[in-house]
Parts: sequence; structure tokens; C-alpha cells
Amino acid sequence: MEEIRQAQIYGVRPVHTFDQAAAKFVQENQHKRSIGDDVSRLKGLMPWIGHVRLDKIHRGTLQNWIEQRQRSGTAVGTVNHGLQIIRRILNLSASKWVDEQGLTWLHTPPKIKLLPNSEKRQPYPLSWDEQTRLFRELPAYLADMALFAVNTGCRDQEICNLRWEWEVEIPALATSIFIIPGTRVKNGDARLIVLNRVALAVVNGQRGRHSTHVFSFKGHPVRYMLSTSWRTAREKAGLPHVRVHDLKHTFGRRLRAAGVTFEDGQDLLGHRSGRITTHYSVAELSRLFEAANSVCDPDRRRPELVVLRGALHGASRKTPAKAAVELRRLS
Repeated sequence: MEEIRQAQIYGVRPVHTFDQAAAKFVQENQHKRSIGDDVSRLKGLMPWIGHVRLDKIHRGTLQNWIEQRQRSGTAVGTVNHGLQIIRRILNLSASKWVDEQGLTWLHTPPKIKLLPNSEKRQPYPLSWDEQTRLFRELPAYLADMALFAVNTGCRDQEICNLRWEWEVEIPALATSIFIIPGTRVKNGDARLIVLNRVALAVVNGQRGRHSTHVFSFKGHPVRYMLSTSWRTAREKAGLPHVRVHDLKHTFGRRLRAAGVTFEDGQDLLGHRSGRITTHYSVAELSRLFEAANSVCDPDRRRPELVVLRGALHGASRKTPAKAAVELRRLS
């Protein structure tokens, strides 16, 4: 009652703690595809600032948590993700969330500066020789998934969760496509997957193996491509730094090298473009199929693509003068 009187007469805001704000944030964002990651970060923050008043939180309040995460070897990007969530909650507290008296939970949000991230890894598109070496070391089920990825530009989870019910026959072109609902795609847009002849052969080889999912192992859908098998294979292939996501970069780089237009490349890679990517004429689909096949045709002479890359992959950006440079041909 005293808090209400203070708010009504003097405009004094009732006290709200971070754990109260975090609970409100989670409740309002159940629709987010990344809400599970956000909750995980918030759980780790609760012992440090859960009891702290919103008006007492600032960059200095978070320093002990930041230092503890750094000592434990947590990646800078992961720490920054936590800081971004804190910043988002504080901004909402100062702009959107109001109490019964019409007062925002927080008067002014503090500036939460992110950590400088020199560890952010650059894309690594594979050469054809590197692809052969890597895929040769992968178990058969994972090699099929990787071959599909490098010929469609799909992400790890798009491939692992790919369902037969999303396949759409295109009789006029004697082939099929997949359309992943926007609720299952990172950017929220429905994802059109155009199958070039290599990807189509991979899909046809999976038919009858599982009732719902295109890719499976021992009768069960595969949860992640980045598994122990992937890590072991890349070590044996001499490519310890290659991630599953680099297969998407490889597909995109090869499309560019083959002269595919920027717009068609966006559609094939599933990038947000503002176009309705599930409504195409047969002529438009035919063009996309031709573009997708341009990266797998062994008889077509591909334009040479030369990349300047640091000889020591992952070298710090702070010492570019020390990084030797090599030429790598991706054709």
C-alpha cells in the first residue's frame, strides 16, 4: 500500500528485480524459436543478478559474471548473447512494461556494451578436393546428409528435421522440391529447397528408410550433424576447423562462381529477400533448377574462384601482418 501511495503521489516506481523482469520476458516470448537458448542463458544469470533491482544493474554489476564465464572458457559470442538478453530486458522495462500507475518498470536503461569479439570465425568454403577428403571419412548416413547440404545450401537443423510431408511434386519438370514451414526456419520465412540432380539422388536413396523424416540413422531421425562422427572425420581429413555450416557457404560460393544471379542465389540459399518464396511459375522453377545444377555438372567448365586466406586459419585479426597468405583454387 505504501508503494502504491508513493507511486500515486510522488511518482516513485515500485521495485522490480531482474528475476521478475526475466520471467515476464520469457512469458511474452514463448513464440520465439530461440526461447530455449534465452532461458538457458537466463538460468545461468539468476545466481548473479536475479535478486538485483533493475535500477541497480549496469555493466559493472555484470563484471563478476563476465569474468567467471571467461575463466571457464566460454566463447565470447556466448557471453555476448547473455549480455544482449539483459540489454533487451532492460530496454523493455524502460519502454514497454508499465505498472498499474502507468509508470515504466525502469526510468532509463543503462548502456550494456558487448565484449569485442576477435574470435568470430570466418566462413570456410570447401574446395572440391577438400570435399572429397572430408566426405570419404564420414559414415555413410552423415556423408549423404553432407552431400545434400553442399548441393542445397540447407542448414544443419533444416536437414535433420526435413520431413517427407514437405515434399512437393513438380510434374512439369519431372522432379520435386521441399517447402519447409516458416515455423521451422531460422529467419521465419518458408524455405524452398530446390533439388539439383545430386540432391535428388540423395533423397531418392533415402526413400523407405523412415516414415516421417528424410534422413535417419538406425531407424531414428538424426538430431545433429555436428556430432562426434563429424569431428572425427574432419580430423582424419586434415580439416579440423570445418563446421557443418561451411557446407552452406560452399554451395553459395559455387553458385557465385557459376554466374548465378544474386536474386536466384538468395532463393536457393533460403535468404530473406521480401519475395514470396513458395509461389513460383514453372519457368521460374526451371531457372532455379538450372542454377542449382550448375554447381554439380562435371561437364561444365566452372569459372575459377581464387580466395585469399590466412595460412594459419583462425589467426587473430589483431595481427594480420603475421598471417601468411595463400591462394586456394575452389574450381
